[in-house]
Amino acid sequence: MISVEEALGHCIALSAPLPSESVPLASAAGRWMCAPAVARRDQPPFAASAMDGYAVQGNPGPGDSFSVIGEAGAGHAFAGTVGPGEAVRIFTGAPIPEGATRVIIQEDVDRDGPPDGPRITLRPGSDKGPHIRPQGQDFRARDSLPPRRLRPADLALLAAMNIPTVTVTRRPVVALVATGDELVMPGEDPRPDQIIASNSFALKAMVEAEGGEARLLPIARDTEAELATVLSLASDADLIVTIGGASVGDHDLVGRVAGLDHAFWKLALRPGKPLMAGRLNGVAMLGLPGNPVSAIICGHLFLLPMVRAMLGQPDPAPQPRAARLALDLPANGPRAHYMRARLTLADGLPVITPFDRQDSALLSILGEANALLIRPVNDGPRAAGETVPFLAL
Repeated sequence: MISVEEALGHCIALSAPLPSESVPLASAAGRWMCAPAVARRDQPPFAASAMDGYAVQGNPGPGDSFSVIGEAGAGHAFAGTVGPGEAVRIFTGAPIPEGATRVIIQEDVDRDGPPDGPRITLRPGSDKGPHIRPQGQDFRARDSLPPRRLRPADLALLAAMNIPTVTVTRRPVVALVATGDELVMPGEDPRPDQIIASNSFALKAMVEAEGGEARLLPIARDTEAELATVLSLASDADLIVTIGGASVGDHDLVGRVAGLDHAFWKLALRPGKPLMAGRLNGVAMLGLPGNPVSAIICGHLFLLPMVRAMLGQPDPAPQPRAARLALDLPANGPRAHYMRARLTLADGLPVITPFDRQDSALLSILGEANALLIRPVNDGPRAAGETVPFLAL
């Protein structure tokens, strides 16, 4: 058996970044932008008013009076120049007129009307301003946004940079193949000796949430011929993921399929010992355990890092964090143990509590868990209050 770290290294090595493609900005949410995006203009592209008020020249004080000579609104610049004793009515986002150096907020002035034209007079205790956003305050033309997974805020930033399309990595196509005579799909009428295929749906959702494209293939029954037929449907995928059939029983056929070149088989992990990876006729392949909890936890530990690596993310491995242990734990054994746990906050700090029941067939416990407490190989006894690593779910 190899370690989790060694297995993860093999999985990532199997997962070369995929080619790029260009997509419209409106279709780029959640995609991995694999090349820097370079701003095509300053933001703001001109000095702009930060408030509704009056643009004036100099640094006037209470009692000073100005003649209002025009108006500037967002998208409607004032074409003239502001001189001494003059003011332009201005609204938030409008370009600052030439000659103006300050915006007086509208609440700080008294305005009088004709006969000789509108005038404003500063009130005592007026705000000092200047309430002007300099050109390029947010970013400058040729500033760049580095590669990243695009969030909604990133899309707004790219739009402001005047970038209509972005270069993203093609979505990895992940073919999911559940195996076993005991499986039927949800909604079917199972025999007394059959169970519902559940793992595929969690794994599909995980792949898609990570930015991949998941395909659910038909269940492969426990014959070499049927397994080969179903796997042939995945020949155009970037990653083939089998679920079940990776152990050493008479009906565990995945490890013996023709064309499979193993990178590893079995690792020191609980739950998830019967895990394999390699290439099937040149396509990256990951063989997950059939046990529901084992399959999903191994999906977090190995499948999602493979998807991230194919997207070109520089840090595809899971990123553990630290929390305080809520209770005493005995020493761990010769396999790393990823325990389903509940993460809470106490005095503003994360506290983690593993569930009493850790049987790898208990999906209900996994449904309650929001974290995996990591127990390294041969980790000694741990006392409540100690700092321990975990992965968020």
